[in-house]
Amino acid sequence: MPGLHHVTAIAGDAIRNFGFYTRDLGLRFVKKTVNFDDPGTYHFYYGDETGRPGTILTFFPWAGARPGRRGVGETHQTAFRVPQRSLGYWTQRLTEKGIAYEALEKRFGESVLPFTDPDGMALALVGVPGAENEPGYSNGDIPAEHAIRGFHGITLLLDSAEKTAAVLTDVFGFEEKGREGSVIRFKAPGDAQGSVVDIYEAKGFLRGAQGAGSVHHIAFRAADDAAQGVMAQRLVDRHGLHPTEQKDRNYFRSIYFREPGGVLFEIATDIPGFAVDEPVAELGRNLKLPAFLESHRKQIEGVLPNLEEATS
Repeated sequence: MPGLHHVTAIAGDAIRNFGFYTRDLGLRFVKKTVNFDDPGTYHFYYGDETGRPGTILTFFPWAGARPGRRGVGETHQTAFRVPQRSLGYWTQRLTEKGIAYEALEKRFGESVLPFTDPDGMALALVGVPGAENEPGYSNGDIPAEHAIRGFHGITLLLDSAEKTAAVLTDVFGFEEKGREGSVIRFKAPGDAQGSVVDIYEAKGFLRGAQGAGSVHHIAFRAADDAAQGVMAQRLVDRHGLHPTEQKDRNYFRSIYFREPGGVLFEIATDIPGFAVDEPVAELGRNLKLPAFLESHRKQIEGVLPNLEEATS
């Protein structure tokens, strides 16, 4: 099924990030692991109860990271889907939690509530009719009926949409669905989580700079290795783009490339999933390391922040 697999962003303080997304937004902590390329740093995965593709927001929390700057060549906003009738609940909750948000607005006929996380990452809640019929995970505080149902989509801020649009439609199976001002909407078939990509054309705007509060990369779904291989070949043959070799991320297998507008894209397989190394009921409880890092577990655990401080 086409659409987003996950979004990976950069945070500053790990404990603050963990508390905000699990407590304030009520996402499930799906996996506690490390950045495989920088094992002294956590890699957090938040999502729904089982960690389905299209619900996963991940973070590299780098202590002391400088704030990012939004601009061209970056992800402008990451949006979650909630039941349309839950936007009132969420407006009240953001107010009570002291979370900065903007006035409710309309985009492509949908009600959107923009807000930011503690690092300044641009987020939004989109009221989706019928989302109340989708499973909702409750953290014991936010009722399941109002819970976030995964991603609605992302907005890219680019100089030009043309070449990126060609990748979205030809490689990832999205279709152009409408335009509002400088924003072009692309949608994957169906109405599953993570089916929307908006491109905001802003030629001449300042280029973005990554840091805390920035999206590091966007991952799109491939059912399996074969489907990923077809996409990779299409990138080469039709778009002159050259993805990396496949990397095993334990819970999915990935290739990476810079799309024409400069955003780092990933193609991640749906398989094997997050329950490959622990039961669904225990997701996120224990630090999981890839086999090549197991011999360094004590050293790694000794430098990682204690997340119990976020729940105390």
